[in-house]
Amino acid sequence: MTQTPEYFRPLVQTGPARPAGALRLAGGWGWFTDVEVLARGRVPRIIPTADIPMDVAERLSIPRRDVGSLRMDRPRVMGILNTTPDSFSDGGVHAAEADAVRAGVAMRDAGVDLLDVGGESTRPGAKTVRDADEIRRTAPVIKGLRDAGVETLISIDTRKAQVADAAIVAGAGLINDVSGFTYDMDLMPLAAARDVPVCVMHALGNPATMQQDPQYDDVLLDVYDFLAGQIATLEAAGIARDRIIADPGIGFGKTLTHNLTLLARLSLFHALGVPILLGASRKRFIGTIGGTDEAASRMPGSIAVALAGIAQGVQILRVHDVPQTIEAIALWRASTSGQHT
Repeated sequence: MTQTPEYFRPLVQTGPARPAGALRLAGGWGWFTDVEVLARGRVPRIIPTADIPMDVAERLSIPRRDVGSLRMDRPRVMGILNTTPDSFSDGGVHAAEADAVRAGVAMRDAGVDLLDVGGESTRPGAKTVRDADEIRRTAPVIKGLRDAGVETLISIDTRKAQVADAAIVAGAGLINDVSGFTYDMDLMPLAAARDVPVCVMHALGNPATMQQDPQYDDVLLDVYDFLAGQIATLEAAGIARDRIIADPGIGFGKTLTHNLTLLARLSLFHALGVPILLGASRKRFIGTIGGTDEAASRMPGSIAVALAGIAQGVQILRVHDVPQTIEAIALWRASTSGQHT
């Protein structure tokens, strides 16, 4: 009889008093003494860390490697820099190259850790953009940021190999693919050849269709299995696991209930053994729960979700509201550690 696979979710805690025997989560700010054991068709159960398999304990506790020059031992903020005319929240605001460069410099000055430059809207219902147009929107902005003295790690938010290649030439150092490397089969070998870190995200369908009644057997475990499979595929293509980031893809082919299910048990994804990125900023479910129709007004709710993420050990937050998120993280860290550093 085939044994039902088990999944191990650390019950993350923070604070100045860490019990003897607690395992530090991913070399970061959280720790755990117990895990939730999940399996398809079974009621979850809680067990102490002493009872989990040794390889699972190692994956959960081993410090994550640096992303570029960024250590993963504290929360990092990735600033969104959309150069599109039609993104759901900030479409057209940075469509002009000079405006985009100015915004990127401002985020650098605010203390952002990464900049994520994108030239194709992935809002629900968005249409695919031609490679040439996406390159025209992104590569000059990246070069302009470098020419302006911005040394911050820059990510190219794209599904396409030609766009990523042009961005890397212009100065990008990370590929963030919302399709999870399923859209353009040339992107994975390009990332391996260019030796840049990557972020693999889960999305159900493409932006044009992803919100048309998305269905899962078990959204949490289905997303986990997809990411685990794609990480293995990336490794087989020559991209080391310590150069991979995973993103569960909040809002990409998910209902409000799906999103909340993922957020409530987000710490499960640490079992992948890679840094976790959370991109929930200004998403529709935040407006629905918070009663805010206009996306640009969803900053308070976005920060609340971001802090809930770092409480579960999420290493990278992809956000629109950079200064406010940085301030909130500083206060969260001070109030949970009992000291200002």
